[in-house]
Amino acid sequence: MSESGRIPTNLRTLMILEILGKSHQPMTATQINEELGLPKQTVHRLCATLEENGFLTRAGTNKKYQVARRLRSLGSGLLYNSRDHVARHQILKQVAESVGETVNYAAPGDTGMNYLDRVETDWPFRIQLPIGTSVPFHCTASGKTFLASLASNKRKSLVASLTLEKMTPRTLTDPADLLAELDAINAQGYSLDREEFLEGMVAIAVPVTDPQGRYVASLAYHGPDQRLALEEAIARKEILQSAALKLSQLMFS
Repeated sequence: MSESGRIPTNLRTLMILEILGKSHQPMTATQINEELGLPKQTVHRLCATLEENGFLTRAGTNKKYQVARRLRSLGSGLLYNSRDHVARHQILKQVAESVGETVNYAAPGDTGMNYLDRVETDWPFRIQLPIGTSVPFHCTASGKTFLASLASNKRKSLVASLTLEKMTPRTLTDPADLLAELDAINAQGYSLDREEFLEGMVAIAVPVTDPQGRYVASLAYHGPDQRLALEEAIARKEILQSAALKLSQLMFS
């Protein structure tokens, strides 16, 4: 704030985004303003402008704002292009060396999980999904980790909105079956892909969270089922969980 205690005009929009970014739930303009103390009309006008330009969104006629596509993309871009990117990649390399398989770092996008970083295995037989690839939520370990992180009501709503395309004979296409799987993932702290996305490929993923325990991204590794047994992946899940903690400390310390 300025010396007079007033928030400079050019910071007001950023502070609205900061407040919403830290919130565990959507907020009305009035709730946002309880932390800012600006004229009511000013906050409503700024929120409306942010909504019109794709940074905030509201569900239907709901008065509560939440972050939208452009703000999520901005956040992902800032994390990707920060100086921490090099350190993050080194953490992924350490995991890849430990498990001997390809390691991925993915975050949710509009239509699926987007691979933001990865370290490839040296094995000649490997399944390549390069940086920038988008994969479905419902049939990947990373995607199910994200879905499982949502509050129960949001989880049900998002699953209901998805097209549960049958990618392989093992893909869960019944919403009730998928929701049951997500409940189990939420309880156990990791997710598996049992050849649900690609036949012959299995994977395990864990969440990377912020200091409040909120989901940020998924850390996963995958490999062909001829080489990677799910039982082995589960037994070594602590490697991923330890790396996820390092990533969280890197981003938020």
